[in-house]
Amino acid sequence: MNFLQVLYGAEVLAQSGNPSITGIEYDSRKVKAGDLFVAVKGDTSDGNKFIGKAIAAGAVAIVTDSTEEKPPQTVSWAQVAHGRRALARLSANFYRKPAERLAITGITGTNGKSTTAFLIESILSAAGRKSALVGTIEYHIAGKTLSAPHTTPESLELNRMLGEALGHGATEAVMEVSSHALAQQRVYGIPFDVAVFTNLTQDHLDYHHTMEEYFASKRILFEGCGTEAPRAAVLNVDDDYGQKLIQISRKRSAQVLTYGLAKGEFHAGNVEITLHGTKLEIITPSTRIPVFSPLIGHVNVINILAAAGAAYARNCSSDAIAKGVESLARVPGRFERVNCNQPFTVVVDYAHTPDALKNVTALARNFVRNSGHKGRVITVFGCGGDRDRTKRPLMGEAAGRGSDFVVLTSDNPRSEDPLSIINDALVGLQRSGTKYKTEPDREAAIALAIHEARAGDIVLLAGKGHEKVQIQRDGAIPFDDAQVARDILLEAGYDCATPRAAAEIIR
Repeated sequence: MNFLQVLYGAEVLAQSGNPSITGIEYDSRKVKAGDLFVAVKGDTSDGNKFIGKAIAAGAVAIVTDSTEEKPPQTVSWAQVAHGRRALARLSANFYRKPAERLAITGITGTNGKSTTAFLIESILSAAGRKSALVGTIEYHIAGKTLSAPHTTPESLELNRMLGEALGHGATEAVMEVSSHALAQQRVYGIPFDVAVFTNLTQDHLDYHHTMEEYFASKRILFEGCGTEAPRAAVLNVDDDYGQKLIQISRKRSAQVLTYGLAKGEFHAGNVEITLHGTKLEIITPSTRIPVFSPLIGHVNVINILAAAGAAYARNCSSDAIAKGVESLARVPGRFERVNCNQPFTVVVDYAHTPDALKNVTALARNFVRNSGHKGRVITVFGCGGDRDRTKRPLMGEAAGRGSDFVVLTSDNPRSEDPLSIINDALVGLQRSGTKYKTEPDREAAIALAIHEARAGDIVLLAGKGHEKVQIQRDGAIPFDDAQVARDILLEAGYDCATPRAAAEIIR
């Protein structure tokens, strides 16, 4: 493919040369001979500073969003109006527009995206369709499971993965779409057939500053980002921001489906939540679908309804919806049990917002009640560094109000002092009146909670979920809550070796 073919449709302000292009990169360290280097000015770094390194590595063409860069005579050159939009357009062209040949379902919202995405993928599989999955926990592409450095990758990686999935027979894709990706136009030019909204609660205000700015980013998915609006919108009628999106989508999308616990076109009937899973009827515009899910809790009832709405919009049958919901036994790091045959329960969960902590501690409380024991909820949590400080006391209060005992610790402190973060959260935790201890060392905090637990209790390790590292001032170190808990239980003399002692979703 030549330079002009790759540039087709981009907002090009000036251009020279037309070499053959063998690859595209925006990271100068990955450039190879024959590549096109796209220099993008980002939030924290500027790719234009690395144009020289890209040329030295063999780049034959440069695309820049800077008006100050002067084109050297040795390579071809293009200046564009917007770097990330150009990267998206060029990537789509280079990989022959794979997104336009897939039916893509996008899910956005603060909480519930990953579980909803896994459920939709499972339903599509039950319907006999081959799909790709892109999300927070991992990527599923062409039968491979890949690590996920970002919920929504940059457009270059996204188009590359969609192209690979398409080449292996995929007809559908399921994507979590983050507010950062929408604001930064990483999904520019991606035509979403179905868009799902889960909810909006406080998070990421270090980036978006206000809830209205946060919502403005989310609504981009329903208005179209360099494309028409999605054909179908699936919206949470129980959420105030969902109500706003209903009004927006009714003017733009051909099909608008609503869902909620007790109202909406998709709602739940005859809900029974036990230690073994959840039974319910999904009441749809045309029928009632009895389903069983190994996932437990009302939050997962909502996720199931969202997934059912999306599957309905993709013309999946009632049988496929029921089979797909039942087939999903676990979502990594989402209320995931660490079982070493101990007389109390240990659970790992990704909850890292005030609303998520409120929901997961309520789920833990219901679990110990339903188990027939008068057990306690013991919660270990921390707040992320270099992120929204205003949510820290709210997280502390949510954890405290939902627990009998709390261990406040560190969770990816990044460049901040862990003790300063703990002090921010402590204000809300103390307001709850719950007993607590502080321990900045997360491994020691998990050990403290496990050693505190008695028969019938539940130890909830909140915040990291599926994550495998702890990000500190000096960089990332390996850290897996489930493995750390397993090691502590093993050291305490419990049996972690038998098959039933592996990490599993509470059923």
